[in-house]
Amino acid sequence: MRALFGELGPVGVEVHRVIAEGDFVVAHSYYKPLNSAVVDIWRFNSEGKIVEHWDVLQEVPETTASGHDMFSQLT
Repeated sequence: MRALFGELGPVGVEVHRVIAEGDFVVAHSYYKPLNSAVVDIWRFNSEGKIVEHWDVLQEVPETTASGHDMFSQLT
């Protein structure tokens, strides 16, 4: 992830979690310019190239019903 974002230059992204299993990688990030929580999901082939990508974006609210922010680690 750092190499990918490094190539793009400063984009104002805070990566909070990265999970990898098999050929899938998931990143939970805060995209500052969009004020959005983002989950990116990539699938890689055996050569390490991205062959599929999905993402979900949600604007970060001022407050939440639980009082926890969207990036808290409660475990």
